[in-house]
Amino acid sequence: MSPIRKVIAIGLDGLAFQIVEPLLQSGGLPHLARLRDLGGYARLATTLPAQTPVAWSTFATGVNPGAHGIFDFVGRDPRAYRVELALNRYQQTSRLSPPKVVNLRRAAPFWDNLSAAGIPSIVLRCPCSYPPDALRGRQLAGMGVPDLRGGFGTATFFTTAADCLAGESELVQHVVIDGVGGIETTIRGPRQARGDLECRLSIRVDRAARRATVQSDGDSAPVTVREGEWSDWLRLRFKTGLLSSVRGMARFYLSRIEPQFELYASPINFEPAAPLFPISSPPSYAGELADAIGPYYTTGMVEDHNGLSNGRLDEAAFLDQCHQALAERERMMLHELARHDEGLFFILFDTPDRLQHMFWRYRDTDHPANRGRDRGDFAQVIEEHYMACDEIVGRALAHADDQTLVIVLSDHGFGGFRRGFNINTWLREQGLLALKCGHAPEECTADGLDAIDWRQTRAYSIGLSGIYLNLAGREGQGTVTADEAPRLASEICQRLTGLADPATGEIGVRVAVPRGQAYHGAYVGEAPDVLLKYAGGYRSSWATALGGLGATSWEDNTRLWSGDHIVDPELVPGVLFMNRPFDTSAASMIDMAPTILAALGPGKTAAMEGRSLLL
Repeated sequence: MSPIRKVIAIGLDGLAFQIVEPLLQSGGLPHLARLRDLGGYARLATTLPAQTPVAWSTFATGVNPGAHGIFDFVGRDPRAYRVELALNRYQQTSRLSPPKVVNLRRAAPFWDNLSAAGIPSIVLRCPCSYPPDALRGRQLAGMGVPDLRGGFGTATFFTTAADCLAGESELVQHVVIDGVGGIETTIRGPRQARGDLECRLSIRVDRAARRATVQSDGDSAPVTVREGEWSDWLRLRFKTGLLSSVRGMARFYLSRIEPQFELYASPINFEPAAPLFPISSPPSYAGELADAIGPYYTTGMVEDHNGLSNGRLDEAAFLDQCHQALAERERMMLHELARHDEGLFFILFDTPDRLQHMFWRYRDTDHPANRGRDRGDFAQVIEEHYMACDEIVGRALAHADDQTLVIVLSDHGFGGFRRGFNINTWLREQGLLALKCGHAPEECTADGLDAIDWRQTRAYSIGLSGIYLNLAGREGQGTVTADEAPRLASEICQRLTGLADPATGEIGVRVAVPRGQAYHGAYVGEAPDVLLKYAGGYRSSWATALGGLGATSWEDNTRLWSGDHIVDPELVPGVLFMNRPFDTSAASMIDMAPTILAALGPGKTAAMEGRSLLL
């Protein structure tokens, strides 16, 4: 067998074995079947929790979460009991200089080892790569890159309906159409202490042609958008001073013109050639890529699932955006594969994950999210998307020769999300969490942390994966001593393991474990003290993610976000295909960095916990 000169690794986020395997058998995934026949196929063990930033950080580093420091999308400031984003943070080193972005994934990625060995890498859209790593080659950051307002993604909804209120992660701009079809308005950009920066927009509505034209201060060319369609990118400029400005760009979806005008603007992305913070390595690469393939999404979360959840986009509009995002990512891939002669090429396609989150209810007719809703004709959307991904794999294979190792993998699988567990409500029922006088659990879904009586609380939950003890010396008003902590964590695990949902009679929590049983490494102390492994169909509730409570411990999930994967990792392995023989018996995400390093020569580092799978 020829020596390996280059690796093509393609991540397909969230591909589930229970969909992949029947499609393989029926001939629906011919290119993945070809990889299986050349080398092999295996279910790929994922991380605890089975969550995108956690799993891909283990892929990149070859270590468990306790050694790389990524445990969830969100964490907390224990002194202030405040929710924080857990992928990166901004440090203000001087009042005269802009803040510095710090990546909270703290173990070195394996492409550092390739760079040290003089081997080039191209790494596109890997989660937790913001700010981008300095490497020999090119990198474009992925999940973790914010929108221009600094969050995961805040959209803007322009409407003539005066009674329209903002939904989750969106702003509403109420507009008036003048006698000649004109609208003068603004879109809000970067947040500042003195108020949000704004960019002026002029919109011209053509009722007869069922379209609108949008012009901004930041772009000499307007964009035209037809009813039921997405626009091209519109550049936006937000003035920060007399001669200075911040640049971004957005796409618009025209929902309808009458009876109420409704225009949706995507979250404001960085303009690749002039990002507010570097999003590529070298910094000029983001703009060079845009010159080659056109403008592209830069935010870490591309697909506007909140737009669908809030009713601003319908399923067809969201699906159209998913298709466009998939095609855009493929253009990136083909551009780079055309000049990839040696070393590593990696790209992640996120769209399968986002699409399954929002369309899983079409696989489950009794899902609570279907009640009272017209389900439409989207029953085969997920399978069709898998087949579209297979076609992309086929086009990548055209760039592989007999000295190429091709890897296609997913970070976790998928399943339904029917019932949510309000952990903080359960902790209150167990006498481990107290609310201040005058507060009822059902009133604390959004601001639960402010309502908690911390001096009477011994445990609480923030995020999607576990429980923190209210530890003295760590938390601001801690009540649990260091001597008491191990016993309390063990007691909570015992109460949770095998816990049933009284409404269904089903086990909701399969197992709960102390963090010391799940992780090891320098950052274990930042993990939740107790980790929950849910049964299929269950997950931490929406309120729990931000520290809130609910009226009852268990509740239906009625949101369109109807599929998920943050359950017992044994239930949602990813999938792995390679064109060379490999050990399929116990493949794990933690083995991927050692496998790629073994293929290209340097071999695994002493810190890496996995093994090469190649035979």
